[in-house]
Amino acid sequence: MKPTPCNRPAGSFPESVISLDLGATKLAAGLFDRTGRLRLKRVVALNGRSGEAVGELMAREAKRLHSAAAREQLSVWALGACVPGIAHPKTGRVWAPNIPGWTDYPLRDELRGALAGTEIPVVMDSDRAAYILGEVWQGAARGCRNAVFLSVGTGIGAGVLVEGEVLRGAHGSAGSIGWWALSRPFHPAYVPCGDFEYHASGAGLARVAADWVSRMPDYRGPLKRRRELTAHDVFAAYAAGDLVAAGVLHEASEYWGAACANLVSLFNPEKIIFGGGVFGPATQFLRDIRLEARKWAQPVAIRRARFEISRLGSDAGLFGAGYLAWRAVRE
Repeated sequence: MKPTPCNRPAGSFPESVISLDLGATKLAAGLFDRTGRLRLKRVVALNGRSGEAVGELMAREAKRLHSAAAREQLSVWALGACVPGIAHPKTGRVWAPNIPGWTDYPLRDELRGALAGTEIPVVMDSDRAAYILGEVWQGAARGCRNAVFLSVGTGIGAGVLVEGEVLRGAHGSAGSIGWWALSRPFHPAYVPCGDFEYHASGAGLARVAADWVSRMPDYRGPLKRRRELTAHDVFAAYAAGDLVAAGVLHEASEYWGAACANLVSLFNPEKIIFGGGVFGPATQFLRDIRLEARKWAQPVAIRRARFEISRLGSDAGLFGAGYLAWRAVRE
């Protein structure tokens, strides 16, 4: 049965879709028209929510946008959502390690319940898939058939496009490159998030900086804080000329470059697109990252691969979830 959104006759109002992008610390919600224009957007901090409270927040924002669409005289035809983990399309359940209680959460049922009576499709995917799909739809990967979105924020992941299709793997975890082994030897601290993410994510930058400072009793620089350090502190200290911050970010650039080398050698992409909260301020290291990647990567592939910053910024996941929703309408 074809959807009849907002309980109005099909075609009576311009079409739109609801988009939900869940991160580790916030939820972005938006309304897209068919041209890819973001008509409405709202960002809500999770503020420590976990388990069902996060699902209820997403459901509440979906209802809010559905009502807002009616006020804007837009008909809602689908809902797309992305999560920081694994979304199982058959069951509609999700696993998200940064959301306590989401080891097998019935998110699709929650969202369908919020829009009961509308009969619109609800589709979900990982944030990794959404990032690259958003760039394909409206960003730096338009026209690409082989591209990678490297997301560095609270965690690290990669959205991989191969011959025009997102690579998801046998169980939906393809692109979880935060677990890549880039160091030796193995350390038990890598178990929760992986070696690469431990050292070079946003949380990793703060962690490494704090470790360096703890081993330097004579250090009196800006990273000597009583409160817990953040990645923002590291970048601010680097801008002020702090040598510890410079060392931490040089090391991180080596990790990012090695990861890009592996991505280029494995997938031979046209582009690697950098996004997430760290890129951002880490954009200034793009040349260093490429130079590091050239040391390690397959030589023909790395010469032809372009390194670019996301054109969608923090909205890449939101655009990707919107694209998922429009694709569900077409299908």
